[in-house]
Amino acid sequence: MFSQPKAVYVVAFACVVSFMGIGLVDPILPAISSQLHASPSQVTLLFTSYLVVTAVAMLGTNAVSSRIGAKKTLIAGLVLIVIFAGSAGSAGSIGGIIGFRAGWGLGNALFIATSLAVIVASATGGFAGAIILYETALGVGIACGPLVGGLLGEVSWRGPFYGVSVLMLIALIATLFFLPATPKPTHHTSVLAPLKALRHRGLLTMGLAALCYNWAFFTMLGYAPFPMKLSAIQLGFVFFGWGILVAIFAVLGAPALQRRFGTAPTLYVALTLFAIDLAIIAIWPTHRTVLICAVIAAGIFIGINNTLTTQAVMVVSPVERPVASAAYGFVRFIGGGLAPFAAGKLVEHYNLHLPFAIAAGTALLAAVILSTAHRTLAAADRGIDEDGHKVDGADAPEEIAGEVGDEFGGAAAAFDDFEREEDRRIQLSK
Repeated sequence: MFSQPKAVYVVAFACVVSFMGIGLVDPILPAISSQLHASPSQVTLLFTSYLVVTAVAMLGTNAVSSRIGAKKTLIAGLVLIVIFAGSAGSAGSIGGIIGFRAGWGLGNALFIATSLAVIVASATGGFAGAIILYETALGVGIACGPLVGGLLGEVSWRGPFYGVSVLMLIALIATLFFLPATPKPTHHTSVLAPLKALRHRGLLTMGLAALCYNWAFFTMLGYAPFPMKLSAIQLGFVFFGWGILVAIFAVLGAPALQRRFGTAPTLYVALTLFAIDLAIIAIWPTHRTVLICAVIAAGIFIGINNTLTTQAVMVVSPVERPVASAAYGFVRFIGGGLAPFAAGKLVEHYNLHLPFAIAAGTALLAAVILSTAHRTLAAADRGIDEDGHKVDGADAPEEIAGEVGDEFGGAAAAFDDFEREEDRRIQLSK
């Protein structure tokens, strides 16, 4: 599995840096607020601009990659991240950082839409090994992002932005030199295809549940650093602990629980426990020890939910996986993008308890919405989509595990590319 061409490790390294971006800014939010004289609600727009642009861009990334190819799409994403992450570090106002984070979100959408597909195409030793390598990169990036952000943030709030820009520049140069050209796809995807896919009940239900869940998730991620009143490095260690649990339960815990209890029961319990966790934060938002423990523990429920909901979406939807992924990503990231800003405004106009109480309610609402698709989720466990058709490969453990990677849009294209290549090889061998 780990004996791979240089190109695979180059893209995997870029994946680590890309996934760092999820929690990288968390430790420096209070410092930015203080030093740039910005309110917490203004600072949370760093999440909003990044995620809303990512959400909208998800509608077009497959259309782009299906026309210019995976390598060119990957390089375009890397170039944008290098430019906009570095520009965010050089910004002199909160408005500038917010704008550059939006550009960063566009680059990240292009990158994550093709990164796993490129790894699969370049890897040796089988599809499952490539998936595991990608999941490893994902886990390392999620866990290390807050820690790197805290370490660099101790020097300056600009440090994490410059750090990402430099690391992605290294990845960009290495990609240009070591990644061989990828063939131009013969199958083009329409920009409107993801929106049309939302007419399918199962996909729309999963998307709405994910919107509510992501509202809860990013309320915690985007606003919890403020009442903790910790230094950048201290916040880095708190969210490092959170990220470790997200990675462990996404890659190891979720599949084990699914095999034991099934997707629907596991998700109901995980979302309910997440709601209780957020309710605890809502009751004691200024009790630092309680807040820290609750945030770290949330990583368990977030890791489980991320994996199982995304996996179910890929199975239940009767449309192509890249289209389903784009539609699902669009809906859920809208919720994640709006939640931190709404939390800041609620605190300004009411109190610190309210946004976390609402987040607890939206986590429960997500479970309620999912319960309306209970039969669909049960069918997904049997590898059947909402139209009653068997999904090829859905019952293969190594392929199901690979859907972990699709949490940020990468696995779907890789799966379909892999399946098309396998079909082509079979036809050539006849």
